[in-house]
Amino acid sequence: MANPVVHFEIHGSDSKRLIDFYGGVFGWEANADNPQNYALIEKGAARGIGGGLAQSDRAPAVMIYIEVDDPQTTLDKIVEAGGTTVMPAQEVEDVGVTIAIFADPDGNNIGLVKTHAT
Repeated sequence: MANPVVHFEIHGSDSKRLIDFYGGVFGWEANADNPQNYALIEKGAARGIGGGLAQSDRAPAVMIYIEVDDPQTTLDKIVEAGGTTVMPAQEVEDVGVTIAIFADPDGNNIGLVKTHAT
């Protein structure tokens, strides 16, 4: 796959409730020790991807993030193909990534992510 899905997010109205629910049902270990109080879920297995649980005004929502070389260039291609920009490309402070969000022609919100070299 040229541009793999590398991250997921589950948005809810109460991040603690999300952490307790997914931890209790699936054994996911969440680390929310960061300034954004964003609960990171590590991959932790040979299969699958890591993700996050977030308290958000976009709740309820489930997002996937596709890895790309240039989020803004990809957004431009998406708009040409009939999608729309939901959030323009922006760097996430202290995380080392640039993200953007688009809506496909059916309205599904999907994230784009570029990880910066460390």
